[in-house]
Amino acid sequence: MDVHGRIREVLAETIREELAPEHQQLSTEDLIKALRQRGIIDDVMKELKFVTDVNEKERTSAPKPSTHFVNREPPVLKKTNIDPTRRYLYLQVLGGKAFLEHLQEPEPLPGQICSTFTLCLHFRNQRFRSKPVPCACEPDFHDGFLLEVHKDSLGDGSKMVDATTMLSICDPVHMVLIKTDTYGETTLVASYFLEWRSVLAAENGITNVAVELLGVGSEAKVSVGVLNIRLEMYPQLNKTLTPEITTTQFTLERQKTAEKERLFLVYAKQWWREYLQIRPTHNVRLVKIFAQDENGVNRPVCSYVRPLRAGRLLDTPRQAARFVSVLGYERAPVIGGGGGKQEQWCTLLAFLSRNKGDCEDHSNLLCSLLLGFGLEAFVCVGTKAKGVPHTWVMTCGTDGTIIFWESLTGHRYIHRPINPDDPPLAEQPKPLYPYRTIGCLFNHQKFFGNCQPSDAVEVCVFDLHDESKWKPMSGEAIKSVCPPGATSSVPPFPPLCTSTIDAAVTSNEMELQLRILVSEHRKDLGLSTVWDDQLSYLLSPALAAYELERTTGVSAGNEEFQDAIRRVVPDGHTFKGFPIHFVHRNARRAFATCLRSPFCEEIVCCRGDQVRLAVRVRVFTYPEYACAVWIMFACKYRSVL
Repeated sequence: MDVHGRIREVLAETIREELAPEHQQLSTEDLIKALRQRGIIDDVMKELKFVTDVNEKERTSAPKPSTHFVNREPPVLKKTNIDPTRRYLYLQVLGGKAFLEHLQEPEPLPGQICSTFTLCLHFRNQRFRSKPVPCACEPDFHDGFLLEVHKDSLGDGSKMVDATTMLSICDPVHMVLIKTDTYGETTLVASYFLEWRSVLAAENGITNVAVELLGVGSEAKVSVGVLNIRLEMYPQLNKTLTPEITTTQFTLERQKTAEKERLFLVYAKQWWREYLQIRPTHNVRLVKIFAQDENGVNRPVCSYVRPLRAGRLLDTPRQAARFVSVLGYERAPVIGGGGGKQEQWCTLLAFLSRNKGDCEDHSNLLCSLLLGFGLEAFVCVGTKAKGVPHTWVMTCGTDGTIIFWESLTGHRYIHRPINPDDPPLAEQPKPLYPYRTIGCLFNHQKFFGNCQPSDAVEVCVFDLHDESKWKPMSGEAIKSVCPPGATSSVPPFPPLCTSTIDAAVTSNEMELQLRILVSEHRKDLGLSTVWDDQLSYLLSPALAAYELERTTGVSAGNEEFQDAIRRVVPDGHTFKGFPIHFVHRNARRAFATCLRSPFCEEIVCCRGDQVRLAVRVRVFTYPEYACAVWIMFACKYRSVL
């Protein structure tokens, strides 16, 4: 029974009839009356079968936690174990409208690949993802998410929370809308914080809201589209609050937050004035106290970092660095020329959902993970060669060792400062890192401005306790605007999720596609292609060793690989191999990149006697949608000289 469709028709009809004469407001009662008259409510009530009466065996087992991800298969009504002693917020997304950028999109043909929208949600340590829907002016979102309101606090977790207690839970539902194009490239469309507590004052505990999504970055004031959302408390509240109470609560929270932010701004201005009085040249140093998020909101930089534990998904700090480095790198988009860098520090959910971001996003995430692993980590703001602004991560060892972590590559560099007062013949360490200057460094509790005579990294001394070298900000001031002290203005961090990519399947698919691409490319050159499966298989250990080396810095297993290759390549034959690394899974794009390398082109277009080709793909999955893809092309042929 297409209940939704029938109800929509009736509502449209009722609104046409009732509203035409004098544009009066229709109440929920009027609409329900209209549905009653047409007998739809009775039909629906007959059709409803509540699936909570699960058989006895299941009832005794502990309630399963609500699932984190909605899979892509068509919806099958699963029995969800709803724990009747807990409060849930049922959030339904009932379609979107006015996505005007997609006004001209043609209807996708069945089976045709088209651009899609996906909605990612985060609420109190739970994450959800909608099914992808084709991009359209009115995208057909139809998804329901069961959010557990009472999950974090263990003390009274078993007690049913009432409306008053829930009113004090000021965590919003963070919604991020992602667009995926036909090539699998993702863009961030909108990021929205939904205030769900209005449902506490709604009669029958149900409220419908039309949420206007605004764009991101330079389009932060432009409307992208509207989502229709229905919120419902489950089980129903015994007594609801009055709208006055909820409005008062929201106003109080806003005032409190605004006051804290105002005081911090006053303090930051005072701090900056003092910093400039130390040396006039300080006004050109990269001292960043505030940064804009994807919605164009200025937030203190310290609020973008906090200790993040990856559970069982990452085991070591170096593995965390590898994970962050295989998330895609993309500078924030700028419309038009000018060459200026559009600044956009993304919230963590937006960064993880689109699986790529700028160097600041990578640094903030890496610093948070390293703090979670118990290291003293800071994000450094400075410049690379040619004065390009850049951020990276620094850790301070208990013995004073300073290590720089490049978040985009996972490389680690030990910092040994050069002493400018040394005699000219004294041997000075040669810095290997690409960083030139450093203006400030920060984490979730501390902020330091560099006040050494030179801001060049190579002569910097990282003695953070020495106020003549590093001007600190008051920890109390930072605590007032950063969690856990701050209220709703700073979104909580979502937990990391396990990878949903099947490494073996993806590796096989890419390998097949590359074989086809190589064969076609050789055919165009008038060459035939013979594949050697055994040689392809023997390339695996090399790819595994490369990934291990990127993660741990230790190289292993090279002798066995070389030995196997020597045995499989007969005397008088030549072997050539070309490994390459990607962080995307698009075989055609990877192949185009490979052909730009003369070494790879030499292998793919190899001519000679008894040419045998091999290709091996190995996908290594990391949390979220991150993956490291290693490809190796190889050939063996008889050397005819």
